[in-house]
Amino acid sequence: MDWNTSSTFTPVGLALRGRPAHKVVCTLGDAAHILIKNWPSDDGEEYVSAVKACVDAISGQIAPEQFRQIFLRAANEAGIAALTVVHP
Repeated sequence: MDWNTSSTFTPVGLALRGRPAHKVVCTLGDAAHILIKNWPSDDGEEYVSAVKACVDAISGQIAPEQFRQIFLRAANEAGIAALTVVHP
């Protein structure tokens, strides 16, 4: 398992409620931490899919970019603003 996979994971900026208010998710480990520690609700269908997809991506069963799309759907479900982070 590679918690710090970032080579094919396009970073996502999130506007969370509370602390931290803004977070940039660059790795699968970052995403797992936010899903477990900072997500506003743990009972949405998309949230549950994102948690499962994160484990699948970490274990190499799906591509990190595939997880990213599922993660964005979970953010939308939770009312979290998400932006693609572009590196210069």
